[in-house]
Amino acid sequence: MNKRQLRLVYMVVDILSALIVWILFMTFRRLVRAETMFGNLQIFIPNYNFYTSLLLFPLCCLFVNVLSGVYLHPEKQRQVKLLPTTFVSSAIIAIVIFFVLLLDDVVVSYQYYYWSLLVLFGLLFIVTYAFRAIVCRQVWREYRSGRWAMRTVVVGTGESARKIAREIEHRMPEYKVIGHVSEEKSGPQGDVLGGLNRLTAIVRDYNVQDVIIALEKTTETQLFQLINSLYRYNVSIRFTPSSYDILIGGVKMTELGVSPMVNVTSSSMKDWEVCMKRFFDLVVSSFALLLLFPVFLFFGIWIKIDSKGPVFYRQERIGQFGRPFNIIKFRTMYADAEKEGTPKLSSATDSRVTRIGRILRRYRLDELPQFWNIVKGEMSIVGPRPEREYYIRQIEEKAPYYCLVYRIRPGLTSWGPIRIGYTDTIEKMVERLNYDIIYMDNMSLKTDLKILLFTLEVLVKGKGV
Repeated sequence: MNKRQLRLVYMVVDILSALIVWILFMTFRRLVRAETMFGNLQIFIPNYNFYTSLLLFPLCCLFVNVLSGVYLHPEKQRQVKLLPTTFVSSAIIAIVIFFVLLLDDVVVSYQYYYWSLLVLFGLLFIVTYAFRAIVCRQVWREYRSGRWAMRTVVVGTGESARKIAREIEHRMPEYKVIGHVSEEKSGPQGDVLGGLNRLTAIVRDYNVQDVIIALEKTTETQLFQLINSLYRYNVSIRFTPSSYDILIGGVKMTELGVSPMVNVTSSSMKDWEVCMKRFFDLVVSSFALLLLFPVFLFFGIWIKIDSKGPVFYRQERIGQFGRPFNIIKFRTMYADAEKEGTPKLSSATDSRVTRIGRILRRYRLDELPQFWNIVKGEMSIVGPRPEREYYIRQIEEKAPYYCLVYRIRPGLTSWGPIRIGYTDTIEKMVERLNYDIIYMDNMSLKTDLKILLFTLEVLVKGKGV
């Protein structure tokens, strides 16, 4: 069973739990109405709409559970971790549903009214957690039996690499080390699947989900070249840190009982924050596209009158996991701006920029069509600005760690563009990259909100260029 199938199992189980909870709760309400539970004291006179609520309640539960992040990494869920997640989501669902659906009940006794709230929460928490625990227990039973596993390769054949492989084998049943990758060019031999020259082919051919880089001797440039080559396969990438990384606190403990490792593919955000961030992106971008349609139409006419060429400009950029996508912008340059075929960086005095283009770029209005990229899931509202591959190769010569930005969706705005603005040199691009790396290490919904506020200042004051 793969990650997508397991996620579907958890979702189906949660829907089934919600149906059972709602039937039990409505039965409880009928018993209360019949005055069989609390003597002659009637708690409230309920208004019944059973079949409608039977549909709405599971959907509401599923919506809250999605935002809680419980489905983000279903293959790594543990019963202990599921307990607080289920408790909080059940409390939110119970409070929202109770007051939304039962607000029109005629209350006779507030004491037992809130007893009913407690009953709804208790049923939801107990039933949901019980079903989830059953699924989770079965998943880990499959891990321990070896029928399921997250297929792992260890890059390196030295003592450190062998030690990590042994630790995983004995202490992490969910992972299965299928072999090593040699530092030298070589073919399959014993537990060595091949050399570094075949690393990407090994990841692809063996359906690898986790890569651990444990080379005895490697430079920073070589390390990030390896990471860069792996990102596009959407695998977990970890490497053994240096003593310096450990001393400055750059290593976060994720698994007990194994050697410390740095994970360069995981987000610093909590799972629920990642889901809330995506939900925020979808809602805001969808509303923006609807509300700004007259503005788009106005700019479109103005652009067509100002100069020949299309209204929108599409350009290939590199996004999450190092995968290319077409970014959409209002055209701000003349149609033949790159007629020579070689990309050129723009500046505040660029003669290729049209009259309306200067206005759009000053207030960053040329970026508005990228709300469509956000809806499609190619971008986020806040995140590192995506670059063209032509410039990425030049940036990597000065900053080989550029590939680190591939772990999250690129954004419409971020700390780097706010601090640096439009970049007309590779040096400025590197400087902007450094701000974006700092942002990724401190990602949170609070940080995103601050960046959005700074972005509004840029828009209002016309600091875009």
